[in-house]
Amino acid sequence: MTTQDIVQKLWNLCDVLRDDGINYSDYVTELVLLLFIKMEHESTESGVLHKHKLPDYARWGEFTRRSGMDLLLYYKEALLKLSQSTDPLIAAIYADAQTSLKEPRHLEQLVKSLDGIDWFSAERDGLGDLYEGLLEKNASETKSGAGQYFTPRPLIDTIIQVIQPQAGETVQDPAAGTGGFLIAADRAIKERTDNLYDLTERERQFQRNHAFIGMELVTSTRRLALMNCLLHGMEGDDQGVVHLGNTLASAGSSLPRSDVMLSNPPFGTAKGGGGPTRDDLTFATSNKQLAFLQHIVRHLKDGGRAAVVLPDNVLFEAGVGADVRRDLMDKCRLHTILRLPTGIFYAQGVKTNVLFFEKVSQAATRSTKEVWVYDMRANAPKFGKRTPLTNAHFADFVAAYGTDPNGKAERQDQGEQGRFRRFSREWIASERGDSLDIAWLKDDSAEDAADLPEPAVLAREAVAELNAAVAELEAILAELGEVAE
Repeated sequence: MTTQDIVQKLWNLCDVLRDDGINYSDYVTELVLLLFIKMEHESTESGVLHKHKLPDYARWGEFTRRSGMDLLLYYKEALLKLSQSTDPLIAAIYADAQTSLKEPRHLEQLVKSLDGIDWFSAERDGLGDLYEGLLEKNASETKSGAGQYFTPRPLIDTIIQVIQPQAGETVQDPAAGTGGFLIAADRAIKERTDNLYDLTERERQFQRNHAFIGMELVTSTRRLALMNCLLHGMEGDDQGVVHLGNTLASAGSSLPRSDVMLSNPPFGTAKGGGGPTRDDLTFATSNKQLAFLQHIVRHLKDGGRAAVVLPDNVLFEAGVGADVRRDLMDKCRLHTILRLPTGIFYAQGVKTNVLFFEKVSQAATRSTKEVWVYDMRANAPKFGKRTPLTNAHFADFVAAYGTDPNGKAERQDQGEQGRFRRFSREWIASERGDSLDIAWLKDDSAEDAADLPEPAVLAREAVAELNAAVAELEAILAELGEVAE
């Protein structure tokens, strides 16, 4: 049984819960509360973890030896105790955790199904990878809407491959989601260091506890990220690798400056005036991506490097948008833009790019001399379930990017018929008015009106925006409460 087989089997367990009225998205939340306990047991039994992180009452054996109402009541009590744990990390993972299951037989069947899975291949491939597979499965379901928190793994792998995070560097994602960028960076470093065994004990401790930091606004998403990190052997500080907070509020100001910044900030504009409340950003804006980009530039160490996924509007928006781009090209050497295909995120109509840049200094000017643009969008396949995005689709870009993580390897301009071209800073200013939305290939696959997203997709996007607005308002209220105290 492969990891993918186990993921599918876990996913099929959703059918068990349908009678309790639990949908796909709720199912993942329901499953991970129990699955983390099981995986922690498996990790300890196999020697991946040296000791149990969970207290005695939350050990897997306590659930397998119970049945019926006794099991359901015990499970509810265990979740409550875990949410009140004196261990801040356990308390964070199980914050506000409660089961939606009402039928004891459904919980019992879920426990028996998890207990009956052959975990040998999961241990071989990594329990963390299995867990990530489950998150990916959830994001790919059209009815879940979870894709807003999920960056496609082939894209993450490609960014990690060219950025090349190293042991000893600090890596930050200020919009961490389920932790995909941080996990991938950790995995790459472990592959180069024989699972950290090439490092000294002090260096290993740094990698486990201090190398990675993220911030996430949504409590349930942060729960997934914390579990994801722990199952990959990433512990972080007493708040875990991913902290709970609003990067665009005061919490973001306290994030450290980092060597590497990797992020896919949330799309959209803050609604109802609930924009960024930080006073350390140079340009005031309600556009979340422009605010996140300013945070990333500000919190990137001099000489540090970044890769950020951003929608097209950041490349061409006038006014503050142009100011932020000029500021970016002054303080940083923006060396590469990757124009991504449409349809690789759950919001099918969103057009995105990856900006790769190196920080020169906060006081620098005219740091960007030239920008290379790789157009992966024009005449690209329509990606989706029938044509999934894979690492192979990025092979030509990786080759064109070169082996230097800061894009300093020798490159070749492929001309008007090619996908990779060089544009001088002077040309961008004089011919484009500092717009970075640069395209030259005729796109025969351009979407027409018939290719607009389905109404259900548009509705999910609206719901996601509303949820984000509510979360921002709650964060503002929480801050006001702190001030009142």
